[in-house]
Amino acid sequence: MTAELKDWYDVVVIGGGAAGLNGALVLARARRTVLVVDAGQPRNAPAEGVHGLLGHDGVPPAELLARGRDEVRHYGGEVVEASVAAASKDADGFLVTLADERTVRARRLLVTTGLVDELPAVPGLAERWGHEVLHCPYCHGWEVRDRAITVLGSGPMSVHQAKLFRQWSADVTYVSHVRPPDAEEAEQLVARGIRLVDGVAAAVEVRDDRLTGLRLADGTLVGAEAVVVATRMVARAGFLAELGLRTEEHPMGVGEQLLTDPTGRTDVPGVWAAGNVSDVSAQVGAAAAAGAAAAAQINADLVEAETSEAVAAHRALHAVEVGRADA
Repeated sequence: MTAELKDWYDVVVIGGGAAGLNGALVLARARRTVLVVDAGQPRNAPAEGVHGLLGHDGVPPAELLARGRDEVRHYGGEVVEASVAAASKDADGFLVTLADERTVRARRLLVTTGLVDELPAVPGLAERWGHEVLHCPYCHGWEVRDRAITVLGSGPMSVHQAKLFRQWSADVTYVSHVRPPDAEEAEQLVARGIRLVDGVAAAVEVRDDRLTGLRLADGTLVGAEAVVVATRMVARAGFLAELGLRTEEHPMGVGEQLLTDPTGRTDVPGVWAAGNVSDVSAQVGAAAAAGAAAAAQINADLVEAETSEAVAAHRALHAVEVGRADA
C-alpha cells in the first residue's frame, strides 16, 4: 500500500541513514512537519555491525536505522520508502518528485543521500565487501586484529590505509596493484614491518567460503584473511541537477562530494546537506552529528523567515489601524 503524503512539509529530508534520521529527529522535536524519503540503500548494509558509536557499538545497521525511524515517527515525523527522481525550486519553495511520480512540496531540503563505494575491478571483492573486504580500520580493525591483512594499492589513500591497519596487526602486506608506493612511502612501510609485493591483483581467492588471499596476474597467491581496498566514493546527488547542485572532486582524489559550508548549507538557498554526501570520510557517529547540526540551522533559518513574515504582517496591521485613526 502506497503511503499517503501531505502536500506540504516544512522540511523534506532526502535520505534515511544516520544523518537524515538524526536531522529529522531534531526537526520533529522542534515541532516541524518533516518527511524522510529513504531509498533503502544504506552504504553500510553489508556490515555485521556499526562500531565506534557510543551506546550502540556492534548494533546491526538495519536495527540502528529501524530504531531511528521509530524515534522520528514518535515525534510526528513521517518516513516513506521511496527514491527521489528530481528536486526543483519555485517561488513557493521546493518541489520534490519521487520515482513513482508522486510529488511533495517543502520549505527547506536536507540532503543526506550518502554515497556509493566503487570497488576496484577485481573479481571477488564485491561479493565479500563489508566482511573480509574492508576499507576503514576504525569500523573493522578490531574484528581483524592480529590476522593476515593484505592492502591492495587501489587509490590515493592506500599507503595511508596500510600504515593505519598496522596498528591492528603485525602481519600486513601491501600489494602494489595500480598504486605502487614511491621511495619514501616504501621506506615507511618497510620500517613498520609491512611486506611489499609488486604485482597486479587478478582475483580474490576463496576456500570453504572463506577468503584466503589475493591471486596475482602472474599466478602468485598472497595469503590474507582480510583484504583492504581504497574505494572511489561518489555522492548520490544526480537528482539535484535541476537545482544546479553537482558533485565536486574531493581534494584528495578519493571521490566526489557535494560542497557545503561548515553548517551544511549548500550554494542553493534553502538546501542543506549532511553525512557522506558532503563528507565522504564521515563515520556513522559523525554523519549523525552533522545531520543534527544541519537540522538546527534549518530550524533557525525557518524561525528567521517566520519572524520576518510576522513583522511585515504586524507593520501592515499597524498601518491599517493608524489609517483608521486618522480617518
